[in-house]
Amino acid sequence: MAPSYETAVARMFALGHELAQAPAHKFDLAHMRVLLQALDHPERRFPSVLIAGTNGKGSTAATLASILRASGLKTGLYTSPHLIRINERIRINGEEISDGDFASLHGDVDRIAEKLVERAELPWHPSFFEMMTAIAFTHFVRERIDIAVLEVGMGGRLDATNVVEPSVSVITDISLDHQKYLGNTVREIAREKVGIIRSGGVVVALPQQPEANDVIGNTILNLGARAVNAVPYVPPLVSTEYRVPSTEQHLFTAGNTENAEKNRLAYRYPLAVMNEEILVETPLVGRHQLRNVALAIAAAVELHQQGFHGISAHTIQSGIRQTHWPGRFQVIARPGGPEMVFDVAHNPAGAWALRSALSECYAGRPLIFVFAAMRDKAISEMTEILFPLAECVVATRPGNPRAASPEEIQQAAVRTGVKVEAVDDVPGAMERARALASASTSVIVVTGSIYLVGEVMREYSSSA
Repeated sequence: MAPSYETAVARMFALGHELAQAPAHKFDLAHMRVLLQALDHPERRFPSVLIAGTNGKGSTAATLASILRASGLKTGLYTSPHLIRINERIRINGEEISDGDFASLHGDVDRIAEKLVERAELPWHPSFFEMMTAIAFTHFVRERIDIAVLEVGMGGRLDATNVVEPSVSVITDISLDHQKYLGNTVREIAREKVGIIRSGGVVVALPQQPEANDVIGNTILNLGARAVNAVPYVPPLVSTEYRVPSTEQHLFTAGNTENAEKNRLAYRYPLAVMNEEILVETPLVGRHQLRNVALAIAAAVELHQQGFHGISAHTIQSGIRQTHWPGRFQVIARPGGPEMVFDVAHNPAGAWALRSALSECYAGRPLIFVFAAMRDKAISEMTEILFPLAECVVATRPGNPRAASPEEIQQAAVRTGVKVEAVDDVPGAMERARALASASTSVIVVTGSIYLVGEVMREYSSSA
């Protein structure tokens, strides 16, 4: 008998957070392959696109999956982490895995994992992320998807997702993050990311930092892979138009297709491979999203050339317009309350992207930040990038054992000279921010940690 959904989720979280486990437990593809062999190798039974990078891989994955779905392909999407519910990580054609399917698949995978440990075929129980990945792959096979878009959890070379043989590998922007696990320089981190490139395979990428370019280029040459440059799909910035969300909208507007016309980037340029011109409109806000959209377009065009039928200029245009990826410069505006921006910027590169979008979309508006971060992040650097934009910052701590205390954030932000108030719990921090945002033009910005954004979004989704 399968455990209940609640029991399955509890057992998953009992395995510990992905990054809380010893690297040996997390980074060992041999153990992942043993588990998948016992599951009859689901990773070999669907084509896939594998996406690695530091920033933008989730947005790229969501955009590409939306394009493929609009093209009539039954598309699996596997991403991490989640904002509100664990089911968000596993989707088919935009629909989250059901509670019943999750509980049933968890029971099946967990029983097999326990038998492998009993027979000493595995030295320990698979990690949270290994279990999630096995559940996702098994679900995709049972639902007979046409293709899966897979976001690497962390790194690439030894990530649990890297057991597939992707039709296309995509490398998004690489910067410093997770140095404890991946290395202390961009070059070292890039070496982990390019582990998803296959000998003779196809790689979609964009020019980026010189150290990353060097590693990506040499890896492609050494493996005899074929590089697809997404530069032709990056539009000239002069043709970009910003539309700030209307305060009359009561729903999450950014990434919400019902209100996407209120908040999108629009640009027109020829799609040379298909000999057509398309109008690309994305509900994902920020100039950095142009790079992510370009990577998704280039990957879709490559899949079209590989024989995935249905992908056309029209479906690319439609899929981008219908992209849903919450928590990325996502705006809530409700009557009688301040406008709020949710963004999961959790490292310096993400902080710069958020700063740019805020400066363009909310120039002259008073900003109140609610900020939290994990203790292993570059908190000082993030505060120096973001806090100068704020009239006041409320530092808080979400319910994650890795979270920095509000006092630690205050100390990290000393050099910014910005007033930082400490509120230990997230509901209290939001209440304080609303009190500070007394002026009708004030905007509350919730950022710094995906766990903070998720907690606040849960509050607002339950009260909507």
